[in-house]
Amino acid sequence: MSAPTDFSTLPLPAHVLANLQALGYEHMTPIQAASLPLALAGKDLIAQAKTGSGKTAAFSLPLLANLNPRRFAVQALVLCPTRELAEQVTQEIRRLARAEDNIKVLTLCGGATMRPQVASLEHGAHIVVGTPGRILDHLERGSLALDAVSTWVLDEADRMLDMGFADDIAAVAKHLPPPAKRQTLLFSATYPDNVAQLAARYQREPVTVALKEQHSEQQIEQRFYEVSDEQRLHTVGLALNHFRPESALAFCNTKQQCRDLVAVLQAQGIVALELHGDLDQRERDQVLIRFANRSCSVLVATDVAARGLDIAKLEAVINVDITPEAEVHVHRAGRTGRAGEQGLVLNLASMDEMGRVGRIEQLLGRESTWYPVAELTDRGGGQPLRPPMVTLQILGGRKEKIRRGDVLGALTKDIGLEGSAIGKIEVNDFSTYVAVEPGVAEKALRGLNAGKVKGRSVKVRRL
Repeated sequence: MSAPTDFSTLPLPAHVLANLQALGYEHMTPIQAASLPLALAGKDLIAQAKTGSGKTAAFSLPLLANLNPRRFAVQALVLCPTRELAEQVTQEIRRLARAEDNIKVLTLCGGATMRPQVASLEHGAHIVVGTPGRILDHLERGSLALDAVSTWVLDEADRMLDMGFADDIAAVAKHLPPPAKRQTLLFSATYPDNVAQLAARYQREPVTVALKEQHSEQQIEQRFYEVSDEQRLHTVGLALNHFRPESALAFCNTKQQCRDLVAVLQAQGIVALELHGDLDQRERDQVLIRFANRSCSVLVATDVAARGLDIAKLEAVINVDITPEAEVHVHRAGRTGRAGEQGLVLNLASMDEMGRVGRIEQLLGRESTWYPVAELTDRGGGQPLRPPMVTLQILGGRKEKIRRGDVLGALTKDIGLEGSAIGKIEVNDFSTYVAVEPGVAEKALRGLNAGKVKGRSVKVRRL
């Protein structure tokens, strides 16, 4: 019989369960169902779990259960291999601690200056999350005391050992209460001998929880960013100039949000188009042609407008708003990373949308990976993201007996363009659309307007 997966089966107080529900945590992931009953009973754990399996909540809930909020001392220490993971764990603990009175969580990692960290420690903290080297720096300076720690978590222990942190971990352990006076939770994706030795050294009678791999990781990387409603649209521009996808589909929950985002992006010099129910068929067709031709960097759409839309080689999906329906989120994300390609899904969530994020996590059976908005730097040297192609519209199509070969011939033989500078050519009843590289667009436009296609003069405009 499988273990019950409802959080209400755990010995957690009502306010904690209510917060879990508000965050959208309804059912436990396999690692949570296997480890939480043991960890909440005070056992030391060796849990084999990958990032994204729900492990942060699996150690955060026991760690919070062991805390005395009225005691202003560091009562829990979480060691992580990298700054990114430490920041993500801190964010997750803060969300889970919302039900408690004023729990203070601090991140202590290298790459940040010491002075603000020392000042924060002087104000006191209940939980410290950090990398071994920086934690050790603070211990040696005397700015951090760990004698009140009741829970010690080693997160991604195998990676910490691979990165050469064994000696630092040993030095940190000397400042902790002995194993009999604390709970030690060790999480690791793999369980090689060096991790087993680590467990034997720092744990007392640990229980091992290992899960069979449920499913292979998809080709899609999902990144979550916490934003305020005021900074949401601006953050889309930051993300585009950071990741610089050739084509991205941005989802908004309302038509008005689509219009507002397109205005913001166009003001930044990014070629963005909107797709929603208020467009007529001709406008819709032209928007889709420009996007399929890669002459528009971002298509901003509502879910209804994007139905049935199949775009090959879509590099990124941006969820500008988090959808209330978790299944819709999965459909949105599934538009990228097709046919063995890598896909990227960027999700912007405000505090008000955390319940929706929780529902998505439950459906996917894994935690969200959070990143700081501050990581989004302009990688274009101040140049806005530009699409790789430009679309020209020739007024004339199948009704005038124009074929793809006629247009290709006019561009290569008559005007002298390289075939490699010409992209998709789509012939409709009354119009023909051709994608060309931006560097030759002006030459193509002038040449077509001055010359002939299929023996007759045509009017051509740039879309």
